[in-house]
Amino acid sequence: MFNNPKLWLASAAATMVGSPMLAQSVDDKINEVFAASTGWFVSLIFSSFPGTSFPWIVGWLVVAATVFTVYYGLVQLRFFSHAIALVKGEYTHPKEPGEVSHFQALSTALSGTVGLGNIAGVAVAVSIGGPGATFWMILAGLLGMASKFAECTLGVKYRNEYADGSVSGGPMYYISKGFAQLGLPGGKALAILFAVFCILGSFGGGNMFQANQAHAAITGVVGDFSGLITGVIFAAVVFAVIAGGIKSIASVTEKVVPFMAVLYVCAALIVILMNFNMIGWAIGQIFAGAFTGLGVAGGVVGALIQGFKRAAFSNEAGVGSAAIAHSAVKTKEPITEGFVSLLEPFIDTVVICTMTALVIIISQQLIVDQTTGNYLLNEAGTAIQTVNGNTGVALTAAAFATGISWFPLVLAVAVVLFAFSTMISWSYYGLKAWTYLFGEGAAKELVFKIIFCLLIIVGASASLGPVIDFSDAAIFAMAVVNIFCMYFLMKIVKDELISYTNRLKSGEIKKAE
Repeated sequence: MFNNPKLWLASAAATMVGSPMLAQSVDDKINEVFAASTGWFVSLIFSSFPGTSFPWIVGWLVVAATVFTVYYGLVQLRFFSHAIALVKGEYTHPKEPGEVSHFQALSTALSGTVGLGNIAGVAVAVSIGGPGATFWMILAGLLGMASKFAECTLGVKYRNEYADGSVSGGPMYYISKGFAQLGLPGGKALAILFAVFCILGSFGGGNMFQANQAHAAITGVVGDFSGLITGVIFAAVVFAVIAGGIKSIASVTEKVVPFMAVLYVCAALIVILMNFNMIGWAIGQIFAGAFTGLGVAGGVVGALIQGFKRAAFSNEAGVGSAAIAHSAVKTKEPITEGFVSLLEPFIDTVVICTMTALVIIISQQLIVDQTTGNYLLNEAGTAIQTVNGNTGVALTAAAFATGISWFPLVLAVAVVLFAFSTMISWSYYGLKAWTYLFGEGAAKELVFKIIFCLLIIVGASASLGPVIDFSDAAIFAMAVVNIFCMYFLMKIVKDELISYTNRLKSGEIKKAE
């Protein structure tokens, strides 16, 4: 991750001995060196189509989601109720292979996606693209359900099951095995490339960035203090959880994820219901902005870009990360976990992200010209003006505070929980990619876990912008490899779907007694 280990050690030492100026100068040097060597990769992944501001990687994800939606016959709508029945355990048989329940697998995967993007990312999308961005965000979330369905089905179908009952799965396994089964070349090389990107992504976006933002949220409430303290505490708690493997992680996420989701959604509902008379108006603004570009920078296209971008970056449909967690589920029917996983984008994007957007719109944090009724743009004409110039987390906090004065405290708790749950989930994703490359074994797993936890301390203590940018790019580079390979494997999923549907209709597949 670091081009010069000596610089990192010097930074850590400077922080520990209380020399912030030296630490900052070393951090700046790391930023400079790292940016110079990796900037081309970051620019490549997040660059836009020529002549537009639409990131090609977002198009890559949305097009794939649309293709899968059509190819699998709107599977996200046809099997939505069946997915809920599976999560409730209605078709669960205790002796089936795997390590965790459908609900635990769903919670683990959700903990890796429900996070700061639901709080800050939505605020950015709405403040740039206007209320209309919400419509396109919801649409992209609905389409993304089909991508999750396909990749998680493949994850279970091609997973490795070991004698001790443990399993390993994910894109690196279904790419290598699936390509071999079809007689296609390059499967092993593509699987290795995916695994490398996954490890890099777990270290940055799934680790250091989360620790950094959690520390920022805490200092925003209790005042400034050393990030080293936050980092050490987080590292100790995370290590205590991940040391027990997927079962330990799942046992935590099945409690934390529902709690933090319910906490956040209830707070949103309180604000929305306190402004009940404005719900119809807010929905009208969403549709008006989506199709008429009402006062929005870039018009309809601007709203579409921001909405699609937020959905793609929030639910990670097509990235392949969730398939790693879902592969550990207890089932002998791969397609069942595909059904369960399609609930993720719905919960993450359609429910939680929409709640955030509605609160921002209803609280009238976006400034409207009283004469024209249009939203005011900033001086550059590229974004909508907000009350007090708030953006990101600050905008979301201000919106909630209009109904709940003490909400910034709740938001801080939510950010910490989101960050914690994301870290433990991404530790598992990175670990499985690590063991794919270096082999299974307690000693090899321990090496990864120690590195992961040490980087939590680095993330909370330093501001390593280019490192985080690079790891974020690595996460979406996972999607490039994953989706490319899924196009070749999509018929395998279709065959699984047809087989399961026929057996379900005939009564061969029955509910658990």
